[in-house]
Amino acid sequence: MQIEQKQWSQASGWSSVRACEFAGSPQLVLAFGGSDLFRDGGKLKEVAGMYPGSTLFGCSTAGEIQDVHVADDTLAVTAVHFKNTSIAAASICMNDVADSFHAGRKLAEALEHDELVHVLVLSDGLTVNGSDLARGLSEHVPEGVTVTGGLSGDGPRFGETYVICDGHSKQNSVCVIGFYGTSLRVGFGSLGGWDPFGTERVITKSEGNVLYEMGGQSALELYKTYLGEQAADLPASGLLFPLAVRSSAGGPPVVRTILAIDEKEESMTFAGDVPEGYYARLMKANFNRLIDGAVGAARSSAEKLGPGSAELAILISCVGRKMVLKQRVEEEVEGVREVLGQGAALTGFYSYGEISPILPSVKCELHNQTMTITTFSER
Repeated sequence: MQIEQKQWSQASGWSSVRACEFAGSPQLVLAFGGSDLFRDGGKLKEVAGMYPGSTLFGCSTAGEIQDVHVADDTLAVTAVHFKNTSIAAASICMNDVADSFHAGRKLAEALEHDELVHVLVLSDGLTVNGSDLARGLSEHVPEGVTVTGGLSGDGPRFGETYVICDGHSKQNSVCVIGFYGTSLRVGFGSLGGWDPFGTERVITKSEGNVLYEMGGQSALELYKTYLGEQAADLPASGLLFPLAVRSSAGGPPVVRTILAIDEKEESMTFAGDVPEGYYARLMKANFNRLIDGAVGAARSSAEKLGPGSAELAILISCVGRKMVLKQRVEEEVEGVREVLGQGAALTGFYSYGEISPILPSVKCELHNQTMTITTFSER
């Protein structure tokens, strides 16, 4: 596997992060950047000109990760030439399907299944129900094929998000890349680092990913009570207080992040499902545990990769973690570097949701407020 990395910023233009003299044309070019760059599209055309014939894959972000650095409103580009691995892309506009589950199913069915090893998915971060998308994908790919990815971002603004489909940046869309061949090894890990607080309540009224009531009370009013003065900054301030949701049947909770609120309906829209009858509890940040979560995700991903070292790592971390860590946000990326070593090329972005299995035997699902890492290596 050969990898080249570049980054563009308004202040310094294009700069080289990792140089490479390719033995052949890169099959895959990852591009993560600010939403303004995706809306304009000019820089993406430059990238396409740099790597003609390559598949361009990426999305708008709430922050770009390139090597051990985190930046805003830049364009982080990673070009990858695989020695013995082939790829294929498929995309869909949400206007063309009934719902997010069917979008996942159609994307899974659009990929050739023979020798499919892994599926990487990037989705619109505002209009897609990430839980349903992950379920639709995981239920319709062959047994043993892993699925990871994330929801695109728009900083703390929650205004508009973009995904690259067929070489163009588009809203309200989902794109997947399928990886093929027995030479490719893939690892994954996803961990959080948030502490629960307050009373656990039963979700008494919800529809999909829209929450109305907990314990018979308005969920929005409960949130406002806990947030105090910060309630005026919803939904952005809600990123600092995600919701832990668990089934009454037991099992580990999943974390859900607020995407929007509706004052008239007294509702809150989350990135994934918040089913009626489940239990919900607010969470708050623990700085040290956030860093430990990133390190733990890196270790888990490296272990699942098996013998040898990671050559490429795609890091997808939640925007809420970035808001908490602030100036020290690079510490979680540096922790990943310490685990994976200097040989791995690191890239990725801060997202509105992360998609990954928890265990190798478990289908993928949507997570929020985690650091999710996918590692790649070729034999």
